[in-house]
Amino acid sequence: QVQLVESGGGLVQAGGSLRLSCAASGRTFSTYAMTWFRQAPGKEREFVGGISGSGGSTNTAATVKGRFTISRDNAQNTVYLQKNSLKPEDTAVYYCAGRRSTVLPAPGAYDYWGQGTQVTVSS
Repeated sequence: QVQLVESGGGLVQAGGSLRLSCAASGRTFSTYAMTWFRQAPGKEREFVGGISGSGGSTNTAATVKGRFTISRDNAQNTVYLQKNSLKPEDTAVYYCAGRRSTVLPAPGAYDYWGQGTQVTVSS
């Protein structure tokens, strides 16, 4: 079992930055691919980006590429989402999710989810 807890959300002005964190329990964190999703009101959950267990490979959605960066610290059992140049359309609840093996963009492929953290970007 892996438990995930996100933090770092909040209200930020357009053009600003935020860093989200997702802390995981368990001793096998490095064996899990970790991915960030987001869900805006009335919309489906959307893939933002993911990182392999070792941290050597990342995959970022085209909508956030160049603005968002995913990283992880396996010694701290934590994955991060650095968000720069934020736009109002980035407003959503952000979730981290984990699965063994590779990063996949489909939410249904993930076994473990955090509770989500709200990010609101004002114009």
